[in-house]
Amino acid sequence: MVSEILTASFCRSEKSSLNIRLVWVFMAFVFAKLLMHNPGGSNHCTHFFLVLQASVEASGEIALCKTGFPEDVYSAVLSQDVHEGQPLLNVKFSNCNGKRKVQYESSEPADFKVDEDGMVYAVRSFPLSSEHAKFLIYAQDKETQEKWQVAVKLSLKPTLPEDAVKESQEIEEIVFPRQATKHNGHLQRQKRDWVIPPINLPENSRGPFPQELVRIRSDRDKNLSLRYSVTGPGADQPPTGIFIINPISGQLSVTKPLDRELIARFHLRAHAVDINGNQVENPIDIVINVIDMNDNRPEFLHQVWNGTVPEGSKPGTYVMTVTAIDADDPNALNGMLRYRILSQAPSTPSPNMFTINNETGDIITVAAGLDREKVQQYTLIIQATDMEGNPTYGLSNTATAVITVTDVNDNPPEFTAMTFYGEVPENRVDVIVANLTVTDKDQPHTPAWNAMYRISGGDPTGRFAIQTDPNSNDGLVTVAKPIDFETNRMFVLTVAAENQVPLAKGIQHPPQSTATVSVTVIDVNENPYFAPNPKIIRQEEGLHAGTMLTTFTAQDPDRYMQQNIRYTKLSDPANWLKIDPVNGQITTIAVLDRESPNVKNNIYNATFLASDNGIPPMSGTGTLQIYLLDINDNAPQVLPQEAETCETPDPNSINITALDYDIDPNAGPFAFDLPLSPVTIKRNWTITRLNGDFAQLNLKIKFLEAGIYEVPIIITDSGNPPKSNISILRVKVCQCDSNGDCTDVDRIVGAGLGTGAIIAILLCIIILLILVLMFVVWMKRRDKERQAKQLLIDPEDDVRDNILKYDEEGGGEEDQDYDLSQLQQPDTVEPDAIKPVGIRRLDERPIHAEPQYPVRSAAPHPGDIGDFINEGLKAADNDPTAPPYDSLLVFDYEGSGSTAGSLSSLNSSSSGGEQDYDYLNDWGPRFKKLADMYGGGDD
Repeated sequence: MVSEILTASFCRSEKSSLNIRLVWVFMAFVFAKLLMHNPGGSNHCTHFFLVLQASVEASGEIALCKTGFPEDVYSAVLSQDVHEGQPLLNVKFSNCNGKRKVQYESSEPADFKVDEDGMVYAVRSFPLSSEHAKFLIYAQDKETQEKWQVAVKLSLKPTLPEDAVKESQEIEEIVFPRQATKHNGHLQRQKRDWVIPPINLPENSRGPFPQELVRIRSDRDKNLSLRYSVTGPGADQPPTGIFIINPISGQLSVTKPLDRELIARFHLRAHAVDINGNQVENPIDIVINVIDMNDNRPEFLHQVWNGTVPEGSKPGTYVMTVTAIDADDPNALNGMLRYRILSQAPSTPSPNMFTINNETGDIITVAAGLDREKVQQYTLIIQATDMEGNPTYGLSNTATAVITVTDVNDNPPEFTAMTFYGEVPENRVDVIVANLTVTDKDQPHTPAWNAMYRISGGDPTGRFAIQTDPNSNDGLVTVAKPIDFETNRMFVLTVAAENQVPLAKGIQHPPQSTATVSVTVIDVNENPYFAPNPKIIRQEEGLHAGTMLTTFTAQDPDRYMQQNIRYTKLSDPANWLKIDPVNGQITTIAVLDRESPNVKNNIYNATFLASDNGIPPMSGTGTLQIYLLDINDNAPQVLPQEAETCETPDPNSINITALDYDIDPNAGPFAFDLPLSPVTIKRNWTITRLNGDFAQLNLKIKFLEAGIYEVPIIITDSGNPPKSNISILRVKVCQCDSNGDCTDVDRIVGAGLGTGAIIAILLCIIILLILVLMFVVWMKRRDKERQAKQLLIDPEDDVRDNILKYDEEGGGEEDQDYDLSQLQQPDTVEPDAIKPVGIRRLDERPIHAEPQYPVRSAAPHPGDIGDFINEGLKAADNDPTAPPYDSLLVFDYEGSGSTAGSLSSLNSSSSGGEQDYDYLNDWGPRFKKLADMYGGGDD
């Protein structure tokens, strides 16, 4: 039975209604005697033990619940006058079944408003007086329309000294629910957990800070030393430090103003622990609602809004939607926006052409008369105000709406003149005849402005066309087909112009405009023309010169001009024809030949020119085609003209045919025969006709010596009269192999080169070589004679002078500053070792230790240069270290490029005795004296 005992506590409270207290008193009296044997007490409450089932307890609770306001009057004490958006108090409404949807209203809606959670706010700022001290709050069920009311009383806090104020302030206290404990071995029922109502804290509070909010307390703080703390975002989690708690007193405070637009609600948890950190109470949830204040103005999404509306739109046509947002609570008046139009520019044709839905921001037309041709754009200033558009307390902002009136086709194109004029020369196409201009009030370069032209009359054959100029919208009348002045001298066209799109509905104007175009045709000199062209005639070939073939004349299309035509020949490939310049008669000046290479497919083409004497003169060409008929004027010829066969009749034979430049019936069939003379032809050969075009030539004798034979063959065609011809067939008779083919040697002979021809060719080659050799010898002798005749020095001159002059042809500028006196005194030559290194040449003998060799003899001042040279040669020949160029040692360096060779070979000891010095003549005129001296000259 103990487990069925439930604990109910009855606590007297000043806020409990009288009816609730009476019920509890009655229940206590009923069950008092049942519990007399087990009395109990506490300091503050009297406990009764009830033996009830759970269902009875539940029904008892339902019976005790009453829908409506739990109190008759709600009071609030204000510390200052009422300001806009200030939360005043919270009225509670008991909703027993929880299904009712209640809507709150204030008896003074201009001053006070009530949120869905029962929070009462001030709509505007005003000083608190007796007339604002009391008002009613209504609660109405949205479904049943049942209505309740409660009175609200406001009063100002009396002014007290600062200390008195602190003492008089009462902070709401939140007590931890008691935990379940065992009492006398039985589980004692803990107090029912309750939901702690949220703490409402206005945003942007001015302080002072920290501002106390509530005191958290545990009823076990009398027996234990407790420490209080709070956790959650805003306390120990980001953003930290907004809420703090006194760990000893449990006083919860806020440290700075709050911003609902950043965080609208804080959810904290309060903890109570002993000094050892052990949890004493279960954590309780504390919810802090940040009450919205009207601290944000509406902001439009765009500062400039662009919209369009067609001209001529009816009232009620949707134009555009503007949208603004407010960072304040959208479910409260602070975030409820209303729109309105402040101004319209221009104000024609009506100052109120548009209106705006104050809740949605939709802009629509309210008046007729939108005309793009008069007003192309409207500018509206739109205002958005919160507090449901309250002009006194609401915050506002503005934006600009630009409405462009779009064009519709309400104006057809109109011609600027009723008649347009133009002229065109005959036979001209794609030329502009006239320029049609129109006006259109619609927006340029749109389908409602672009004009389309058409010819509705006056041109049944379609000789004219009209194109639209895309830039100017003009109509360009052009000639599509050539016009003949002799046929039509003038045209009168009817043209119409309309837009690319049809006119808008309800427009009274005609859809198109019409005009006339008068076109004058100008006569011009036209080309004369031959008819027919080409002209074909048939003639037999072989016509003699001077034969009149035909008359080929041209016609002049200009009937209204008196002009003469003259004819000339333009093209005559074979030069067979001539034309009379006046009457156009064509006669031959040569024999017409069908077999001419200028005749293609039996047709000969000649072109003639006809020219008039107009201004400017014009001309035309015509072609005369002569179809030449064949006559038998060509004798047949043998084909092929060369053949080969073996020395014996078997097994080869020669197949031949005939070539005739004529055509049927002047060609085949052909007759083939051999002539009677010479007699060897028919004795050696026989010919057999195979058919009308082919015959076969065979050896008649058993053996014919190899060689080239010319066999005459008589061929006769089938013309009337027939023509015959003796054609020569060159037959190569050769030795054949087992296959009946000629051998290679025979093939060379058969190609036309016999033994005699080969010998003749060889003789010619030999003679040619002899002539070339003789020419070379003659050229060489002629060169020697020419050099011998060129004596540039006097033979009587001193030889040493000649040697001095030789230096000019030696090294040239490379051979300078040498002492030629050494040629007379070689013993005085300066040793190489003492020469300056800087002037030594690359081809000189290197300076190093050398073996001794016989010293050259030093003849004292020889009088004859020949003796001096001989001594030098002997010394050089006996010098084992002498380089190949002896002249370096004896005569020093005399340059390069000389036509003369080395002098070391003159009278050398190795020459073997007497020498022939005639070759010195080949060295040039400067060695002529040496040749005379050593070759048996005068000296």
